Amino acid sequence: MRPDIHPDYHLINAVCACGNEVELGSVESEMNVEICSACHPFFTGKQKLIDTAGRIDKFNKRYAGHFAKKSA
Repeated sequence: MRPDIHPDYHLINAVCACGNEVELGSVESEMNVEICSACHPFFTGKQKLIDTAGRIDKFNKRYAGHFAKKSA
């Protein structure tokens, strides 16, 4: 094997958007993640409420004339 062809593997702190930091090994110098086990709903057991009713109303208002049924 040729020497010095592999990237440097070292310990880094992966930082989540919620502020949680996890130490892990990587070839990257830093790692930022959007979601981790400390804030993911599957691991925390808490669901985040998304305003789907407002989105549906906005969609129906925008495309009300586009999907209108035509009489034969």
